[in-house]
Amino acid sequence: MKKILISLSLALSLYGSQAALDAFKQGDYKTAYSLYLKESNKGNANSQNALSYLYFNGLGVDKNIKDGIKWITEAANNNSKIAQYDLGMMYLSGYNIQKDIKKAANLIEKAAKAGHFDAQYNLALMYYNGDGVDQNTTKTAQLLESAAKGGHPRAIENIGKIYMQLIKYKKAAYWLEKNANAGDKKAYYFLAEIYCEEEDFKKAKLWTTKSIETGNEDAKKLWKSCDLDNH
Repeated sequence: MKKILISLSLALSLYGSQAALDAFKQGDYKTAYSLYLKESNKGNANSQNALSYLYFNGLGVDKNIKDGIKWITEAANNNSKIAQYDLGMMYLSGYNIQKDIKKAANLIEKAAKAGHFDAQYNLALMYYNGDGVDQNTTKTAQLLESAAKGGHPRAIENIGKIYMQLIKYKKAAYWLEKNANAGDKKAYYFLAEIYCEEEDFKKAKLWTTKSIETGNEDAKKLWKSCDLDNH
């Protein structure tokens, strides 16, 4: 799966020069290679990233992982957030390169700061698990919220649960209601817990009922423990 994600992400960086892109789209990979190489030698980060894609996949040039790494590294050093993320994920997974969690974290953080939503999501996971960085759930929440606001589906799915752990119930409820309205039945129970804790019994009854209707036995216990019959 990581291989597929990397390849798809690299494909987004093929926008070096229009002529090179046109050649690539037409399947004239040798011309695309020649044009991307010319622009890469001038320091064009997009072309450098595109050139790495050609080397990794053997398009227009013999497949050469070493040269692919060389050019994606050049692109990352020239502040291509796509290259920073892709190279970071390579270091994280050990795909095509020796695994190095510290280098991975450094590169992914640069991409995250530049507004790369996948980078923000993956960096959030690294902070949550303490992979290559000091464990920091608050930082996890900040990164997930940024990615979620950018429309990242997995960030949207998880941010509410992280805010629950931080006992930030208002923010948790905001995102969990989005999940619930999108059909996430697990979110029903989390919302029920929040509103019981906040003693908002009208909403607690609503979400506990919805959760019970899905067959959640814990929701039945929550109904009793919150004494919702009497509220």
